[in-house]
Amino acid sequence: MSSDLAFDLAVDLPMIWAAIIAIAVMMYVIMDGFDLGIGALFPFARSQADQDRMIATVAPFWDGNETWLVLGGGGLMVAFPLAYAIIMPALYLPVIGMLLALIFRGVAFEFRALARRKRGWSIAFAAGSLVASFAQGVVLGGLVQGIAVENGAFAGGTFDWLTPFSVLCGLGVIAGYGLLGATWLVMKTDGELAQWARRRALWLFAAVLVFMAAVSLWTPLAFPRIAERWFTLPNFYFLWPVPTLTGLIALAGWWGLNKGREVLPFLSAIALFLFGYLGLAISLFPYLVPPSIDIWQAAASPASQTFMLAGTVVMLPIIIGYTVLVYWLFRGKVREGAGYH
Repeated sequence: MSSDLAFDLAVDLPMIWAAIIAIAVMMYVIMDGFDLGIGALFPFARSQADQDRMIATVAPFWDGNETWLVLGGGGLMVAFPLAYAIIMPALYLPVIGMLLALIFRGVAFEFRALARRKRGWSIAFAAGSLVASFAQGVVLGGLVQGIAVENGAFAGGTFDWLTPFSVLCGLGVIAGYGLLGATWLVMKTDGELAQWARRRALWLFAAVLVFMAAVSLWTPLAFPRIAERWFTLPNFYFLWPVPTLTGLIALAGWWGLNKGREVLPFLSAIALFLFGYLGLAISLFPYLVPPSIDIWQAAASPASQTFMLAGTVVMLPIIIGYTVLVYWLFRGKVREGAGYH
C-alpha cells in the first residue's frame, strides 16, 4: 500500500465510520423515541383499553427499532476503540441504567400481553421507558459538557456526569420522546385517544421548545469552545439558518396540531430532533470525546475499519429494507378495540 493511499484511508475511513455511527444514533433516537414516548405517556392514559391500543401501535416495530442502537454502540467499539474505552467508564452508571431499563421495559412489554392483571406490568413498562429516556439524555449531557482525559484514559470521577446540565438534558429527552409518542398516536389512532394525544402533544411541543432554548443558551455560556463555534465570524453567517429553521418547524408542528393535521405534527417532531441533533453535531465535531479526543485520534487501524466496513455495507441495506417493509406492512390506523395479545 502506497503512503498516499494509506494516508487517504487514515483520513477518510474515520469520517465514513463517524457518519455511519451518527446516522445509526439518529435513526435510533427517532425510531425508538416514539416507542419510549408511548411508555412515558402510559401513566396518563385514560383507561387500560387506551393503553392496549397505545402498545398496539408500536408492537410491530419496537424490537426492530433497537437494532440501530446496537449498530451505533458496536460501531463505536470497533471503529473508535479509544473513544469507547474512555466514554464507557466515564458514563458507566447512566449507560448501564439505560440498558437495564430497556431490558426491563422489553420484558414488561411482553409479559403485560399475557398477564391477567396488567397494572403491575404497565407500571414496569412506563418506569423502564422513563428511566431509559432520562439516562440517554444524561449520557448526552455528559458528552457535551466534556470528559476528563489524561494519557488516553478517563481521569475523572464516578459521578462527573451528574450535573444540573446533564439532568436538564435528561428531562429534555423525556419531553422530546413524549412529543414523538403523542404525535405518533395522533397519526396512528383515531377517536378520543387521538384527541387526547393531540392535547398532550400541544403541551409537550411547548415543553420541548423550552428545553431546547435552555440548552441552546446554556451551552455557549458554559462552554467557550461551543460559543466560539457558533458566534465567531464567519461561522455565524453559515450557522444562523439552523436555529431559524428549527423555530419555523416548531411553528409548523404547532399549526398542524391546532388545525387537526395528522401526519404533519409527527414529521415536525422528527424534524425538531434532526435539527437539534445537527446543532449538537456542529457544536462537537470533530470530537468524539469532547474536548480532547477527535475522530482521527480515536480511530482504529485502517485494516480493522475496512474489514468491518465490508460487513456493514452488506448488512445496512438489509436493515433498512427490513425497516421499510415493516413500516409499510403495518401502515394505517390502529382502530378502537385493537390490542397487543
